Amino acid sequence: MCWSATADLWAGLGIGAVGVACLASVRRPADAPLAALPLLLGAHQVVEAAVWHAGGGTGPATLAWAVIALPLLALWVPSGVMAAARPADRPRLRAPLAVGVVTAALLASRLATRPVEAEVRGHTLGYAVDLPYGPLLLAGYLVATVGALFLARDRTLRLLGLVTGAGAIVCAVLWRTAFVSTWCALAAVASLLLLVWIRGRPGRNPSASEQLTRA
Repeated sequence: MCWSATADLWAGLGIGAVGVACLASVRRPADAPLAALPLLLGAHQVVEAAVWHAGGGTGPATLAWAVIALPLLALWVPSGVMAAARPADRPRLRAPLAVGVVTAALLASRLATRPVEAEVRGHTLGYAVDLPYGPLLLAGYLVATVGALFLARDRTLRLLGLVTGAGAIVCAVLWRTAFVSTWCALAAVASLLLLVWIRGRPGRNPSASEQLTRA
């Protein structure tokens, strides 16, 4: 992930396949948005492969990458967690969802009026966009995405929140200039946990192969 166009392409195809498996395992419509997250993140890595091939710059692939990474994920993750939650658990998820709505709106507004530029920096890609109150927007972004997972009742989703939260810290320390790119790649890999989550959801009948595995 993030090391080259080839790595991003293969990672995207692999994570996309996991997303297809997640969606095929959905038995409750409310689980579909969160189950589709690996498919979105896989597509995101494929888009980044196109950014590599373009040599960075401000082209359509760069803008598409930024739209998915910033406003779309800030809204998609808390909305998906909220949809999959039991009614009794939803009040606790309103805060990260509200933060996600505001953060996504601000990010989308900025992307609509300011160019996004990608730059190849060795084996990573760095993305630059003129964001006002950058630290505040970053905090809102992490509250919406990682925070929503932390507040979920399901242990697998909380584990996903822990993995992505820890990954955000590691990526910020090791690759500050390419933080968003590396963190999104890690989140895509971590979304393999969503396949575990969706296959353990109540109301789902296990397939014949899963029954044999359990036996």
